[in-house]
Amino acid sequence: MDASVFDALRSRGYVEGQNLVVERRYAEGRTERLAALARDLVAAKMDVIVAVGSVAIRAVAAASSSIPIVMFGNFDPIALGLVRSLARPGGNVTGVLIAPDGTLAGKKLELLREVVPRATRIGVLFPDDPGVRSQLGEIEKAAMSLGLAVLPVEVVQRDYERAFAALVAARSDALLVAASTHFVADRRQVIDGAAKFRLPAIYEWREHVQDGGLMAYSTSLPSLYIRIADYIDRIFDGARPAEMAVEQPSKFDLFVNLKTAKALGLTLPRSFLMRAELIE
Repeated sequence: MDASVFDALRSRGYVEGQNLVVERRYAEGRTERLAALARDLVAAKMDVIVAVGSVAIRAVAAASSSIPIVMFGNFDPIALGLVRSLARPGGNVTGVLIAPDGTLAGKKLELLREVVPRATRIGVLFPDDPGVRSQLGEIEKAAMSLGLAVLPVEVVQRDYERAFAALVAARSDALLVAASTHFVADRRQVIDGAAKFRLPAIYEWREHVQDGGLMAYSTSLPSLYIRIADYIDRIFDGARPAEMAVEQPSKFDLFVNLKTAKALGLTLPRSFLMRAELIE
């Protein structure tokens, strides 16, 4: 979990090492390890388990039907069988979703076409993660409705150099970076690759744009971390996940890095700039 979650918990009186014990488990990109890691946490008798991404959440849910699980990510928890409904989950899983409807792929593609109107071939960068790979169906459906071709490229074993070489070989006009925690942790490599090959790219978070990415469309990542802390706090106070509605964000913002746009030789429409938070 991001440090922001623990900062938010601290503001509620929970301090790690004093009245809060935290057990951390990381698969380090090896999803086949998740089932064993989930069983470790269940055996440790945690009061609540936080899981990020659909694959990790399903692993934890398979390991326990009683320990409260707070989920976080981009997916449909009803379709995955994790909850009965968003309003009343009905089991031991609840939490916070990043988007109210999939991954906002349609909106992101519209924004890319607005900034690069001649783009017809959109590269999609996604990690070696089955939970993220499932986003491709949504992206391809949105692209079809917009008359765009999708060129998916998988980053295998964090080999970004090879991935970007494949995007260039496929003659990508622009780039959609899939919504993934992998690309938050490795955002420097992703942003540098897009800059090196002069690919106008849209990302998930404001943090990408602050670090030099062209643009992003999303809600606030820090605000979502605060909401995760709220769920943990409520469970500690006795709330039951079965009765805690799954939360979906309702406010989204467009972020644009003007320096990056200039470096790419892009002239951004005034109507576009008026809708965006501008970062220089």
